[in-house]
Parts: sequence; C-alpha cells; structure tokens
Amino acid sequence: MKSMLRIGRLLACMSVLASAAPAAQADDYPTRPVRMIVPYAPGGAPDVLARSLAPGLSEFFKQQFVIENRPGAGGIGAAESVVRAAPDGQVLFFSDIQQLAINPYLFAKLPYAADKDFTPVTLAATIPLYIAVQSSLNVHNMAELVALAKARPGALTYGSSGIGSIHHIAMESMLHGLGINVVHVPYKGSGQSVPAFMGGETSMVIAAYPALEQYVRTGKARFIAVTTLERPAMTPDIPAVSETVPGYDFSSEMGIVVPAGTPQTVVQRLSAAVARALKQPDTVVRLKAMGATAIASSPDGYAANIRNNLDKFGKAVKLADITPN
Repeated sequence: MKSMLRIGRLLACMSVLASAAPAAQADDYPTRPVRMIVPYAPGGAPDVLARSLAPGLSEFFKQQFVIENRPGAGGIGAAESVVRAAPDGQVLFFSDIQQLAINPYLFAKLPYAADKDFTPVTLAATIPLYIAVQSSLNVHNMAELVALAKARPGALTYGSSGIGSIHHIAMESMLHGLGINVVHVPYKGSGQSVPAFMGGETSMVIAAYPALEQYVRTGKARFIAVTTLERPAMTPDIPAVSETVPGYDFSSEMGIVVPAGTPQTVVQRLSAAVARALKQPDTVVRLKAMGATAIASSPDGYAANIRNNLDKFGKAVKLADITPN
C-alpha cells in the first residue's frame, strides 16, 4: 500500500513538472543568440525587415538576434533549413509570399509544406505593387489601357521580376480580369525589369513604388494603378485595380514563421516582441522608404492569412498558365 502511495506521489510530481516545462521554456527563451533566416541576399525587402527588427528584438529579449542570408532557388533551401531546425524558437524564418503561397504551385515537390511545417508568428508588413506605363503611350487609366490593348492585340508588353514571381502572377490576374492580352517579358528581379522598362524595352512594368517613383516624378513614366484592394494612404490619387476588376487584391507580404511544434508560449512572446519592434521610429522610417506598411498580426491571424493566400494563389497561378517544375 505504501509503495503504491509513493508511486502515486511520484507520478503527480512528474505531471506537475511536465506541465511547468513549457512555461519554464518560455521564461528562459531565448537561451542563446537567435538565428534569423532570410531567403534573399542583403538589401531585399525581407532582409531590410529583419535588420530593422533585430535591434528591437535584441533589446526585448536581452539576447542577440543574428541575420543569416540564404538566397537562391526561390527560398526553398532557406525554408528547408528552418523546417529541419529544432522547434524551440531559436530559428526564425523571415519569409515572404513566395515561399508560403507561390512555391507550392510552382514546384511539383517541395521539401516543406507551407501550411503544416511552420508555426506562424506574425504577418509583419505588406508592400503594394504599382503598374506604370511609358509616358509616350496614350494611356492614363485602366479604360485607356484596355482600349489600346484591344486595338493593338499582342503589341503591348510588360516587364516583371520573373516567371512565377508575385509581379508576374498579379499582372496576369489583372489582365485576365480586364480581358486583354499583354505580352510578358520576365527579368531577374525589379533591379532589371525597371531599368529595362525605362530603356524602352517594355510598354509597362509592375514593381514597388520606390523603384518607380523617381521616373514618374520626372515625367518619364506614368502610374495607372496599384494592386491593393483599396488605395494606399501614401498614394490616394492612384486608382486601385479593384476599382475596375472587383475583388482584385495582390500585395507582397512579409511575415515570420518558426518550425512547427514550437511552444505557443514562445510564439506568443515573439509575436508581442515583433509588434513592439515594428513601432520603433527607425523601423517605421525604413519600412516607409521601401513602400511597406507595418502590420503586426496575431499568430492565429497570420495562420488564416497563409491559408487564404494558398487558396488565392492556387487559382492565380493557373491563370498565369505556369507549369510546375
């Protein structure tokens, strides 16, 4: 009888210790410098976001947050490295919409499942895309674009940052909604597509506002639309595509995820710390400079956002007629 009582007490103690483990882990987090995996080279939007948030996160947690750039292959290798990491919050993935919503439809086989292998922490920022035309074209709005495209079928071209990029997919979705054909000319990033456009290689281009603003300001190009559902506060005079194509809404998004299985206590602390860091003046200035808007969501909110994007981009990739590799 006494031995059974001892066993009962032992099991009770083990239960208490087990239930206390996640809380202790959260209280101790992080136990060493945190790796921040960025799937692009230095200077890209997720890299700027990571470097903007790192000081605030370091201050909040009293631990170093180290950026690790792993560019190439659409971020597949970077995503895989995060999936394989221990689920303890010591590795963060500064992903964008490419890894979490587009890659699943571009590749027949991926080393990760966007909706299962990550635990969402927060949506951090969005970047609207702008459509500009050559000033020499007699196009000032979407109606004139439709009229010109129908009058000269196949004559107009647009530059994007590459096949399967959000720029390509967003543009093809718009053209489908307008019922017109404009020939796609893919480049390796906006760093190529915008200069090519300004050199007269394409009739139109789609890119972030900062990449185009100087050319529009000097009269070399003209904005005709922005890809968000509503007009952004910073450009209230530029019409949204949705004003012509109801329901249209495409933006580049950046968020933070961790390996699946990371304790929710750690995830919640990270989410709160990111929300705090996004409000720091230096971060606000840097995000604004690249045309981004800070949006701190809850982990559940970001999970819902990822699911919605997977549905939306699944349909959009089909419209773009992209064959999975």
